[in-house]
Amino acid sequence: MSETAPQTSYSRVLLKISGEALMGDQGFGLHPPTVERIAQEIKSVHDMGVEICMVIGGGNIFRGLQGSAQGMERTTADYMGMLATVMNALAMQGALEALGLHTRVISAIPMDQVCEPYIRRRAVRHLEKKRICIFAAGTGNPYFTTDTACALRANEMSCQAIFMGKNGVDGIYDKDPKEHADAKRYDTVSYDDVLAKRLKVMDASAIALARDNDLPIIVFGLDEPGGFRGILAGEGTYTIVKD
Repeated sequence: MSETAPQTSYSRVLLKISGEALMGDQGFGLHPPTVERIAQEIKSVHDMGVEICMVIGGGNIFRGLQGSAQGMERTTADYMGMLATVMNALAMQGALEALGLHTRVISAIPMDQVCEPYIRRRAVRHLEKKRICIFAAGTGNPYFTTDTACALRANEMSCQAIFMGKNGVDGIYDKDPKEHADAKRYDTVSYDDVLAKRLKVMDASAIALARDNDLPIIVFGLDEPGGFRGILAGEGTYTIVKD
C-alpha cells in the first residue's frame, strides 16, 4: 500500500457495474478502451489496500428478459444472459491483469477451461491474498438478476458495502434526471423507501437481501474519473441506501 494512499474505512467492497458500462459509445458489445478505463479506476482503489470483488451484468451482449419478451423460453434466455456475463468478466480480467493485478473469474456455472467454479471459502481466500474476484454467471439460476447475485455474493464475502457504478447519473434521484430538469438527488435513502417508491437502483429481491443483512448500497457515477476512489477516500457525490 502506497504511503500517499488516502485512508478509507472500507477494507472489502463489492463493485457492481452493468454490461452496458463496457460498451462505451457503441450500441452493443465491448469497447476495449472503456474496459481499460474502468480497470484503471479499480486499480486506483486496489492500490489503497481495499479488497475488491466484482459483479458485471451482461446487457451489452444479451438480456434474458429481452429474449424472453421476443418469444424465447425464459429459462434458456436467462442462461444465455449468464454466459454473457462470463464474457464480460473475462474481458475485465484481461484489462486488470494487463495493469499487473492478480484476478480470478469465478463462475456460478462450472466451466473449468475458462474460470473457477464458485466455492465460497476459496473466493474468500483469494480476497485475503489481495486478488480481485470477478463473480460471473449471476447466481447460476434463471429468474434471478445480476443485482441479486451481487447482494448475495457481497453478503457471502462479508463485504462492508456494495458500490453500484452507474452511467450518466451520480446517485439516486426522485425521478429520471435525464428527462426531468427538476429531479432531486437523495444523499441518503432507506431500503424501504427504495422499494415503496420503486426507485430504480436494484431489483426488489436484491434490495431486500441487502436490507435484511444491513449491507449499505452506495450509488455513484462510474463515468466520473476518480469517482470510485474518491468515495472510498470520503469525497465525491453519491447516494447511500441504508436503514
